Order: sequence, then C-alpha cells, then structure tokens
Amino acid sequence: MNLAVAKEPSDARVALVPVVAEKVKALGVDLLVENDAGKAAGFSDDDYTNCATLLDRDALFKQADIIIRITPFTEVELNRMKDNCIVISQFEPYNKPEITDALKKAGVRGISLDMIPRTTLAQAMDVLSSMASIAGYKAVLEAARHLPRYFPMMITAAGSIRPTTVLVLGAGVAGLQAIATARRLGAMVEAFDTRQAAKEEVKSLGAKFIEVEGAADDTNAGGYAVEQSKEFLERQRAEVQLRASKADVIITTAQVRGRKAPLLVPKETVEKMKQGSVIVDLAASTGGNCELTENNKVINHNGVTIIGNSNLAGLMPEHASLLYSNNVLNFLKVIIQDGQLNLDLENEIVRGAFFTADTTE
Repeated sequence: MNLAVAKEPSDARVALVPVVAEKVKALGVDLLVENDAGKAAGFSDDDYTNCATLLDRDALFKQADIIIRITPFTEVELNRMKDNCIVISQFEPYNKPEITDALKKAGVRGISLDMIPRTTLAQAMDVLSSMASIAGYKAVLEAARHLPRYFPMMITAAGSIRPTTVLVLGAGVAGLQAIATARRLGAMVEAFDTRQAAKEEVKSLGAKFIEVEGAADDTNAGGYAVEQSKEFLERQRAEVQLRASKADVIITTAQVRGRKAPLLVPKETVEKMKQGSVIVDLAASTGGNCELTENNKVINHNGVTIIGNSNLAGLMPEHASLLYSNNVLNFLKVIIQDGQLNLDLENEIVRGAFFTADTTE
C-alpha cells in the first residue's frame, strides 16, 4: 500500500517530517513524498531518502492509495487521483458541506483530521489543539512585534515603565498558551471565557479571570465554545469594552464550530483603545471576533493595529510540522494494521474523521 505526502500549495508546513515518516513506514506501508514537500519547513529531499521514494506530483497522484496533506485539495487535484484513493487532510466539512459531493464525484474517500472527536482517547491525534497551541504562542510574539511598548515592567535610570496589559478572549488551547506566553514576557494578563471550567486553568497561569454571569452551559460541547444568548453577549461586550479601554493588547480566540465567529470586539470598542494598541484575531477565517478584522491582513484603525490571521502556526513551520506529523502518525496507527487499511466504523475516532463513509458505495 502506497502512502503519499503531498506538498502544500501555499503553506510552509509539511504533513510528515522525516523523523516521523520513518515511523509511518514501520507500519508496513510504502512511503511516497512529493519533491520539495518539506523544503519550506526546513527539510530537504535528502532527509527523506532513507524512508521514502521522491516523486513529482503527477506520479504521486497516480500511485498513491492514501494521500496526506494539511490543506485541502482542489477539485482538479482530486480528479487526478486513483479511484477509491483515501485523502487525509483538514476539509472542514462543517463549514464546507459541498466538499463531500466533490470527493464523491472524484471517486475518492475523505478523512478530515479536524473531525476527530476531542476526547481523551483521541488527544494524541488532535491537530486542532496542536496548531492552536502554536497559534496562541505566536499571537503574543506578533503582538509584541507590533506594539510600540515594552511587555514587562522596566525600571531604569531613565525612568520606570509599567507592564503591558494583555486581554485574552477565549481560554481554550490557544488562549491558555497566549496567557502563558504573555506572562513569561512579563505582561499583566486578564482572560475571559464563557466556560467556567476555564477559570481555574486561567488562574493557575497567573492571569485574572473575568467573570460575566449567565453563560450557556457547555458541559456537552466537547471542548468547543457554544452559542450564547443575546443578553449574555450584550453583557459580555460591555465588560470587554471596559477592559479593552485599558488594554494594550487583545488576543481573541473564540470560535463556534460550524458557525460564524462570535463578535467580541465591536468597532466602538476598538475606537476606545489607546493609540498603538494591538488586536490579534485568531478567528479571522470564520468572520473574526473583532468587527474590523480583515482575514490575512494587518490593518490600522485609529492607531490600533488589527492582525487577522487564523494560520499563525504556519509561521512556525518546523515545529508545527513536527507536531502535526505526530498527530498523523497516531491516527494512522488506528487505521493501518500490518500494512493494511482498516477503517473500522465501530471506532468512534474513525467514525468521526471518515466523513464520507455514508457516501461511499
């Protein structure tokens, strides 16, 4: 069975780094890697020669039984693959339902790693958490790069500088990493999340937890944010506006799966922020938590820099690729036994990820 790694079209990461590729080969598969697939992440073709065959894209598509890539394939690419090929990527079928028909039309089967259930058992395969952790870290560094002020308190002969105040909205994986990173840099950090379970985690990192009463119960949300009532959102916005007027940096991470990102920072809030302040919006690709966010752009509004970037993990391609690769390896261990594919739909992990199973004839 040929398992292939395709080059990313517009992302510096690679789905399998060489050290992990060797472990994948040990599962009993023949490994194919597209030429220069790892180059942008710092891995040359020579790094793969001990465990894989290097091919151009046409040959890769013709020979592969399973193809892995981080970003989804286009319909043109899908139509070049072998019949019944397994394609593993992040298709986001909850946002793009049309992808299921596109895969069926091309005669290939789709597995979406962002559909793996976020359970303890599947933690080692959770690509969303791996990439969110990197994004939270990088968000703080990007904020510090654009902020015209120090993060830590500085006491010098020329005078004293107060520490930066960072407000983190959403204390999931990305938010918690942002909190920890900002604290390491010496900032004063406040955080808000609708999930009360996040309170202790926020406090354990040395940040202040902002409480807004009346949040909808998220006990059965599987780690995702849930849609909140209009009344709660109004109270939340009022509290955020109050905190934002004093913050130097706001980092927003709130997303509701399959829906537009909740609006947390309206235009009027941005206009009350101090000159030179920075907003980093990690929900930019789903509409943004800030009303003024433009996806994949850095803009300035009344002296406030707004960074819209949902793929900050792509700015750290070496380690992002390593973590992603380990997630992929752990998933492949579930679906490949002794070199043979075993898509056991009784397994909740396989059932969750194999989103085209019901359309396969």
